[in-house]
Amino acid sequence: MQTDNLESLNKAGRSFRSTPRLPALFLGHGSPMNAIEENEFVQGFRKIASEIEKPNMILCISAHWETRGTHVTAMSNPKTIHDFGGFPRELYEIEYPAPGSPLLAEEVRRMVTRAEIELDHQWGLDHGAWSVIKHLYPQADVPVVQLSLDYTQSPQYHYELAKQLSGLREKGVLIIGSGNMVHNLRRVAWDKMDEENFSYDWAAEASLKMKRAIENRDHQKLINYKSAGPEFILSIPTPDHFLPLLYILALQNKDEQGHIFNDKAVGGSLTMTSVKLT
Repeated sequence: MQTDNLESLNKAGRSFRSTPRLPALFLGHGSPMNAIEENEFVQGFRKIASEIEKPNMILCISAHWETRGTHVTAMSNPKTIHDFGGFPRELYEIEYPAPGSPLLAEEVRRMVTRAEIELDHQWGLDHGAWSVIKHLYPQADVPVVQLSLDYTQSPQYHYELAKQLSGLREKGVLIIGSGNMVHNLRRVAWDKMDEENFSYDWAAEASLKMKRAIENRDHQKLINYKSAGPEFILSIPTPDHFLPLLYILALQNKDEQGHIFNDKAVGGSLTMTSVKLT
């Protein structure tokens, strides 16, 4: 695997040249169990991967890496982080040995002038990243870099920062946001995780309004979700799982549409709804 990692890193070093623009993806990652289960959602991830050109590298913004300030993983071999508890042993035994890319980390730091990007050599790949990327690229042969979410900043700040990353899409980099649009764990019906429906009217209403905003390119409504109504407040009690969506929407070009897939609810107050920009 070490030789494979070096080959992937060498490929990454040659990749900062103009390429056709890659799509950008927001993936509703849901439960960590999606990493090892076979269901319609992981089938949806695989289908999306089959529809796009294989990237040279991936930049992932995960709901599960929040920091003070903005950090980017810069190690050559990021570890697989099992940042959850109470799941079957099989899940903790999963390793996703994709290489990192110090070169991509440096490129991100160069491109972003809105914030001072700190290079990180400790984090790795959390389950918001590897649990979905493993279905897109099961051979772990695409270098993956994670960008953290600065929890001290506003949604507008994150949206504007993300805009500065748009050029990566034309340099062979697939940008992935991983979270959930509707994500209220306190209201989840754990005994209904296999049921694809909403338990609450507010969750259904918020989901519908979010999708309409995406289809209408009304990004400002989503950026200002805290003032969009009580259904949004209940659906987004904390910003961590919602902000990755804003990172992807910020990359949308005038000629692109947001294509929605995996559009199902689980547990009554979570949505697996995902978006492909192309």
